[in-house]
Amino acid sequence: MTMQDRAPANRIIQARWLAAMLLLCFVLVLLSSCRSTGSSGQMTSATSEIRYTKYNIHAQQSRRDIKASYAGYVDSGDGHFVIPAGSKVMFPGKGQRWRNGFWFTVADTGQKVFFEFHRGRMGMGEHEYIELITSGSPVSLDRFSEQDRKGIKTGKVYTGMTKEGVLTALGYPAKHRTPSLESNTWIYWRNRFMTMGVVFDGNGRVVSITD
Repeated sequence: MTMQDRAPANRIIQARWLAAMLLLCFVLVLLSSCRSTGSSGQMTSATSEIRYTKYNIHAQQSRRDIKASYAGYVDSGDGHFVIPAGSKVMFPGKGQRWRNGFWFTVADTGQKVFFEFHRGRMGMGEHEYIELITSGSPVSLDRFSEQDRKGIKTGKVYTGMTKEGVLTALGYPAKHRTPSLESNTWIYWRNRFMTMGVVFDGNGRVVSITD
């Protein structure tokens, strides 16, 4: 074979080698991308803020999602359920919170909940509110009386319960209707259209529930 005959063959070999190298580079970039995505997911999970609910969170399951609200909606009808006080929950980074609320995940069930929030009506920001209704350490309910524990377990209010018991059973009342917990009447939203009043005596125990 002459030098002239070898030249085209060499060019073919070089072209094949170049194609193989380009394919190898593509595969390496693809693998690197997959690993980066995995690392990012782990980082997001690792940087999630883990907290524990101090009060029951009343939520509603629809066909599409689960929602809770600063307004409470303690008796919202079909789909209503209670995320118990003391539940371990995970909050994503601030960048993943919505303008009108925030997301959290219930650790034990994997339920993802959107919590609608109104800064003006609560007189505070999201972060301050999360600090108010959750704790950085596990929450114990052992200190409550039998009547309080009954209400906390069912997510309802009964006569004889203490203010702290009602707070834990029904959640923190919306500030635009109950500006101060020192008041002897707390207003809760049953649903989006109806409210109820929880009336306490001078000792801070429930004496009546009004519509």
